[in-house]
Amino acid sequence: MYKKITPPISTEQLQDLKAGDKIAITGTIITARDAAHKRMINHLEQYGELPLDLEGKMIYYVGPTKNKPGEVIGSAGPTTSGRMDLYTNHLLKQGVKGFIGKGNRSQEVKEGLKKYNGVYMAAVGGAGAYLKKTIKHSKIILYKDLGTEAIRKLEVEQFPVTVINDIYGNDLYIQGREKYKLET
Repeated sequence: MYKKITPPISTEQLQDLKAGDKIAITGTIITARDAAHKRMINHLEQYGELPLDLEGKMIYYVGPTKNKPGEVIGSAGPTTSGRMDLYTNHLLKQGVKGFIGKGNRSQEVKEGLKKYNGVYMAAVGGAGAYLKKTIKHSKIILYKDLGTEAIRKLEVEQFPVTVINDIYGNDLYIQGREKYKLET
């Protein structure tokens, strides 16, 4: 059974989410990958603020492929999250409440998620053609020159993810391995 959330999200909403929960997101999420993260953090360091409001937002690590005529977006599968670890805590401090990608996060990011009340969720890698069907609208809102890595605003409906790291410091990947450890 999927829990339903609608961004922007609050700390109170995150209190009910635990590592392992299956979530269906309906609402607005934004996209950003490596180049956009670097540019946002450079802007933050130079001007003391970001060029967009991130309070309560969810960031999806995706660089969608070019859409075909009549399609809202091309294939939109998650990219490896670890490449954004360097920037994640900066964005948590700016109010981001959720990140969506694939793969493990660093210990520093997991501690930041706990400290700033954020969650990390995984979307299924290799399922970009399926995930694009949940995206109802896509619009580039920042850094158009970055092409596929531009920041987009996506309107999603029943976008499926699994909570990997919750605000309590739990990690589904560690819990999963522990569950299947053999006694020696």
